[in-house]
Amino acid sequence: MAGSIWRRAGLSAPRFAQAMVVAVFVVATTGVFAQDYIAPRVAGGEQPDLNGIWQALNEANYDLERHMARPSMQLRAGPHGPLPSVDTLKLGAVGAVPPGLGVVEGGRIPYTEEGRAQQQANQANWLDRDPEIKCYLPGIPRATYLPHPFQIVQNADSMLMIYQYAGAVREIFFDDIGPAPIDSWMGQSVGRWEGDTLVVEVTGQHDMTWFDRSGNHHSDQMVVTERFTPVSPYHLHYEATIEDPVTFTRPWVISMPLYRRMEPNARLMDFNCIEFVEELLYGEWRRQPLER
Repeated sequence: MAGSIWRRAGLSAPRFAQAMVVAVFVVATTGVFAQDYIAPRVAGGEQPDLNGIWQALNEANYDLERHMARPSMQLRAGPHGPLPSVDTLKLGAVGAVPPGLGVVEGGRIPYTEEGRAQQQANQANWLDRDPEIKCYLPGIPRATYLPHPFQIVQNADSMLMIYQYAGAVREIFFDDIGPAPIDSWMGQSVGRWEGDTLVVEVTGQHDMTWFDRSGNHHSDQMVVTERFTPVSPYHLHYEATIEDPVTFTRPWVISMPLYRRMEPNARLMDFNCIEFVEELLYGEWRRQPLER
């Protein structure tokens, strides 16, 4: 019986056994840990200790919604189906979109008709429009699931989140500091504790950030409510509720695990991508421009 199962799955016996171990571990971390885990307390305080370097391991930065693999992040019509656009063709498999189960509750982002049309236009012009390409700050929630780690620095009465990507940073305020004085790339983050869950409300983000490389977008009216819950010594459960009546027909939720980086020398490295895109943004104004 077992042999027929792993043969039908196209796996060798060792690979099938490995897959079963992973499946059991996933059930354990989403069940037992979520219900019974009690996180250690931060030094000098009563809140759970979230200090550490964390990273998402998923395909959300390609597309928040459930999706099949695509040949490129920007497509054109081909004789037998979509093909990479002329500008992304030479990226080959590096520019392809890997398949993803999606992180959106219910599967689809509830756009207004105009919002979905804008998303599709953004996707069709990804190379010119995605702010990640130009190394603009990613905003929230995208900063959380970019393919870079981030660090939580916490003590009894303050918290800082530092992101490897572009040196982005945000302070979590725990006092009512009023509305954000100005819209910005990373917005204003105000936190509170609900039991062992850190709840952060992010306001004051302008409309120039995207959610992913598929053109998913928002307006400057967006409010993001994040929830960080420790579920094991090595995992946080992350959830973000998105509210934006200009772009969406109702609030919607994304969720994913965040994993603690466990290398003995784990740390954030320098990814100052601003200098990497200077040629892209300003190269044409060189005294003697290079070939483009």
